[in-house]
Amino acid sequence: MTIHDFDMAAFLLGEDPVKVFAVGSSLVDPEIGKAGDIDSGSVILTTKSGKIAQISNSRRATYGYDQRIEVHGSKGMVHAENLRATTVEVADAEGYRREPLLNFFMTRYTQAYANEIATFIKALETGKPMKPSGEDGLKALAMADAAVKSLKEGRQVEIAY
Repeated sequence: MTIHDFDMAAFLLGEDPVKVFAVGSSLVDPEIGKAGDIDSGSVILTTKSGKIAQISNSRRATYGYDQRIEVHGSKGMVHAENLRATTVEVADAEGYRREPLLNFFMTRYTQAYANEIATFIKALETGKPMKPSGEDGLKALAMADAAVKSLKEGRQVEIAY
């Protein structure tokens, strides 16, 4: 699943990462580890100018489909929160309670998928380049390949585009 975060990181950083360091473990499901994979992992991407992106992923979040993002800069921070069925939050003597996280990506990203299709159709109609492009997909794959190598070798790896 982290490959989706790689292209998002490059977009938010405004430049392609050049190095990656990845660590991971099988903490949730021992069968994943026996199959040679991980279920919990972290990745640090570094750009040529020194910008850093940190990605943490787990195959299981028992409390819902948890996906958040924060971008920190010298003038502030932007944070995108998880979506919930409603924005209602109850606060009383027992504490704070609100709706659980949406638990399925198709529910959570319905509008995003509709926007992507509309953008694709508009690009076809106007002849404007597609974004993201096939090249962007290849770059995300290069980051993923480098992250796997980093995980296996336990060291930072340069990304070969």
